[in-house]
Amino acid sequence: MVSFQTLYEAALQNWGEDKVLALLPAVNAADQLRAIGDDRYLSAMARCVFRAGFSWKVIAKKWPDFETVFAGFVPLALANYSNDRIDELMQDTRIVRHRTKINSVRDNAVYIGDIQRSHGSFASYIAGWPEESIVELWFELKKRGSRLGGNTGPGFLRLLGKDTFMLSKDVSAVLLNHKLLDTLSPNSKRDLLKVQAVFNRFQQDSGYPLSHISRILALSLQPQN
Repeated sequence: MVSFQTLYEAALQNWGEDKVLALLPAVNAADQLRAIGDDRYLSAMARCVFRAGFSWKVIAKKWPDFETVFAGFVPLALANYSNDRIDELMQDTRIVRHRTKINSVRDNAVYIGDIQRSHGSFASYIAGWPEESIVELWFELKKRGSRLGGNTGPGFLRLLGKDTFMLSKDVSAVLLNHKLLDTLSPNSKRDLLKVQAVFNRFQQDSGYPLSHISRILALSLQPQN
């Protein structure tokens, strides 16, 4: 079975050490995650939801307007938005007028509020989740949140600095090409738990965060000419 060190050396050969190190995602410690306001968690959720299937650059350019239109993404306020208020947002040209995604902001504000009542804050909930079972958090986000399935939930976690791997096409290709998995369906809980086991083993072997291992696996693929 291929070792993480072999994949790491392939990434270095493909891109060079400086480039690989520059591309590693930032990871926040638990205390740093707890210090982030729950409004920022809702904002990051919404940002990942809106850019799914859309131009990331367009969403990034518009995001200051999103912050204004959604009043800073305060969960308690947005959870109480009426349907009439949603109708008003559908007329606001400063944001992307996609009703299902706009509704998801309200739904996710409700979700965050539920977690606040059980855990004190959504930040504490995310910070306390063990990385060795991060896919279980993916399942929770998909089940209890709105439009947080697929890579949207993991992307949201990555945006806030919660350590998680990403199951991108490149990472999936590496896992399959090196026979680390026989099959891999992103919709299969069984397969995702097997992916988690591979990443946990690589983490134990290397000491790297899951997000760094994920990026290194992607970079271990031969770059396109």
